[in-house]
Amino acid sequence: MSILTVTARGQVTFRKEVLQHLGIKPGEKMELDLLPDGRAELKAVRPTGTIDAFIGRLAGKSKRRLTIEEMNEIIENGWAGKK
Repeated sequence: MSILTVTARGQVTFRKEVLQHLGIKPGEKMELDLLPDGRAELKAVRPTGTIDAFIGRLAGKSKRRLTIEEMNEIIENGWAGKK
């Protein structure tokens, strides 16, 4: 169990081990679900790609290039009916 300190501004800093355990890197997002009895569940938000975003990248609407792995994931999700 990790004990965290809340700053006067209401912010918390997570230790490196905690972020590694959650699979979160700098700049990525976390999801916090508030549960009964003052409990909370924290998990990493996994990025999702859409076919529209994929086509937009192909049309030159973005300067960022997709990796082969990202393209394959977007294609799989599109064929599976996930956006």
